[in-house]
Amino acid sequence: MDVAVEIPIWGGPRSIRSTLNAYIALTKPRVIELLLLVTVPTMFLAENGVPSLWLVLATLVGGALSAGSAGAFNCYIDRDIDRVMHRTQGRPLVTGELTDRQALVFAWGLGIASIAWLWAFTNWLAAALSLGAILLYVVFYTMILKRRTAQNIVWGGVAGCMPVLIGWAAVTGDLAWPPFILFTVIFLWTPPHYWPLSMKYRSDYQAAGVPMLAVVRGRTQVGLQVILYAWATVACSLLLIPIANMGLVYTFMAIVTGGWFIYETHRLYNRAIHHEQVSPMRVFHGSIAYLTLLFVAVAVDPLLPF
Repeated sequence: MDVAVEIPIWGGPRSIRSTLNAYIALTKPRVIELLLLVTVPTMFLAENGVPSLWLVLATLVGGALSAGSAGAFNCYIDRDIDRVMHRTQGRPLVTGELTDRQALVFAWGLGIASIAWLWAFTNWLAAALSLGAILLYVVFYTMILKRRTAQNIVWGGVAGCMPVLIGWAAVTGDLAWPPFILFTVIFLWTPPHYWPLSMKYRSDYQAAGVPMLAVVRGRTQVGLQVILYAWATVACSLLLIPIANMGLVYTFMAIVTGGWFIYETHRLYNRAIHHEQVSPMRVFHGSIAYLTLLFVAVAVDPLLPF
């Protein structure tokens, strides 16, 4: 008679597939997607055309490893508040799918691999910037700012700006003004992207003791700050036109999508001051669409003669 034997995998009777899925969840794959989204267009701009496909692939792999390492470290450090917040109660360290030790070893492994990979297949500057991105997100944002100040997402967002520098450095081996403009665009975009999310999950952050702006200020004040940062984001995006000699495609996209983004933030604020029901996730998802279209234009513009 055949007897089914369940083989323990990494300390538990789970399947290999479920364990792998847990490790993938630890890296915050949706964040990785957004970070890689801005890397490739920056490489097109740096090359002023189509860069080497191998270089693009190597940079994306290194960037994914770097972002995954930062995400895994974040899940390890924030595992206490993740147990309190409804939004994060499905994370692997909360559900017990992975142990703390497994997460920490995984985070270190990805981080070391990202730096070694970028150094070997791109250049030392891209590797150094990758290390800087991990340290900024893990130490500067997660360990220092997140639980101490309502400005956490503003300055902590610097880590999310690093992929454009990494992408540019991978192509050119140095840095110039255009990637710093794109860096600043993402820096200014992060608050109006994330603060609407914190409005929706205000009670979660309040229960966890995380002083997001939506927790320490009313929704009217949050809405006003979202407007100001949205205007600053769009204004900064227009600076790329003279600095990088951008053409009609980018100019049109920056103006049209920027105007739409600003409109959505004003809509959120007007509903807040009139005590109407607000839809912060509309601005959250809209901000992603705005950044996506803007960076698609960054990639396409150098390929066209106008």
